[in-house]
Amino acid sequence: MIPNQLAPFANHLWQSTLCAGVAGLLTLFLRKNRAHVRYWLWLVASVKFLLPFSTLVALGGLLGRHTTAAVAPSRLVPVADFSSFVEQVGDPFTTAVPLFATPAVQRPYTSVIVAVLIFVWAIGFVTLVCRWTMCWRRMRVSVRKASPLDLSVGLPVKSSPAFGEPGVFGIFRPVLLLPDKIVDCLTAREMESIVAHELCHVRRRDNLATVIHMAVEVVFWFHPLVWWLGARLMEEREQACDEEVLRNGGEPRVYAEGILKICELYLASPSACVAGVTGGDLKRRINGILTGPPTHKLNIGRKLLLTTSGALAVAGPILVGLANAPRSLAQTQAASRPAFEVASVKPNKSEGMMELGGHNEKFHALRISLEGLIEYAYNINHNEIVGPAWLGSETFDIEAKPEHPVSIAQIRQMLQTLLADRFKLLVHTETKEMPVYALVAAKNGPRLREAQADEEPSFSRTPGHIVAENEPISSFINAFRGNFFAPGLLDRPVIDTTGLKGRYDFTLEWAQRDPDTGPSLFTALQEQLGLRLVAQKGPVEIVVIDHVEKVPAEN
Repeated sequence: MIPNQLAPFANHLWQSTLCAGVAGLLTLFLRKNRAHVRYWLWLVASVKFLLPFSTLVALGGLLGRHTTAAVAPSRLVPVADFSSFVEQVGDPFTTAVPLFATPAVQRPYTSVIVAVLIFVWAIGFVTLVCRWTMCWRRMRVSVRKASPLDLSVGLPVKSSPAFGEPGVFGIFRPVLLLPDKIVDCLTAREMESIVAHELCHVRRRDNLATVIHMAVEVVFWFHPLVWWLGARLMEEREQACDEEVLRNGGEPRVYAEGILKICELYLASPSACVAGVTGGDLKRRINGILTGPPTHKLNIGRKLLLTTSGALAVAGPILVGLANAPRSLAQTQAASRPAFEVASVKPNKSEGMMELGGHNEKFHALRISLEGLIEYAYNINHNEIVGPAWLGSETFDIEAKPEHPVSIAQIRQMLQTLLADRFKLLVHTETKEMPVYALVAAKNGPRLREAQADEEPSFSRTPGHIVAENEPISSFINAFRGNFFAPGLLDRPVIDTTGLKGRYDFTLEWAQRDPDTGPSLFTALQEQLGLRLVAQKGPVEIVVIDHVEKVPAEN
């Protein structure tokens, strides 16, 4: 089982591996075409390791956020639809759980395993960074000490005994490097073909591509596929330059003899920082040079295949983001949306305590902040709201009356409508990993009495007291959502991990304010109901405010 902390990384790895596999199949299909096409396929597969699909999915989510509208629900719960299916397929190592449920508490050794894996990865990362840095510094010192040569090739040319083979060093200001006295070892035509090969590297920006793949190797050094990709990139890169030299008029035999002479005279391994001339499968390259470059061009079918593959790779994640975009709980003209028959909203600048009250025929609040009103309307805690800092500074008096008696849940829906109409509130929901209290069974199991089937559901709550009849555990969880029932009592949301599916009768009493008058909530839960609140991290759906106005519209 993949630890939760590593699930996003595991998802990225398998997606990148899949892309490399698709690139490999395409290169097999295009094996008779020019090498530069296969080179770019391998390079795209390498870059994919640095570009998670989640980035494109997030972009799609941002686009979809502004095009999706929905009626604000009374409870913030996820909708099971096609988008959730797409998300689960795209993230196979992420456990799909309901919004108000979380996996069992992670065992202690899981964190130890994660820490060890990160430590091992860091060792490899630092080792490779040091290795590449030292290589680059050595080459830079050698280039500075090298002697300039007067060759009219369009870029600086330097010669030194330290250079193991002809190559190009540098990305933005490339320098052609030649081993000492190479001019005396090659004929004029051989030298011309070797220089033409190096100039191909400059025109193709091969050193830049090499640096990009080196970054991939540094980050994903543990993945064998990354190193295999590097070998394929070098092989196709050198073959692509060979093909270009021959297409530009190079003589195959002269060019092949020049490469063989360099291999004979300069046996040093090519530096990773330099695009040289002897890389790749030498035997295959010589055969390719002597038999001539491939003449097969990309026909319409193959161009269409490459175009479609590229479009799917880019547009696919964006479409997933659009399908899974956070639904906007915006203003809507839906006739079925509940609303107060009459409502008055007035600014209140006076000092004093906030007052909040209401029943099935009326709602009123004095000196309530906009943040508090949102908390009550959506039945959430303040730490489940992301919005402007001034939300808690402006206070209002609100008097509202429905057309006929309604439940508290309907009052909350009507308040959501009021917020959208008067304050132009526009919000969306996002799932965020944050500190929570997980409700779990105590050591000896829960002490809940199952309700009778014919019993009428009933739930009442007052500070320090809950009485429920024929109610599910979700009713108990909802009792602790929002600060207005028990302000400051719990500093994080409560999620249910008990697995209890039935309906129960239970009573819970605890000391709301003075701990000397009774047990704390945590103690009362364990002693009276056989349940515990365990601090951990879990998925919580938060409300993100996209737009809200300080001054309400006229009554």
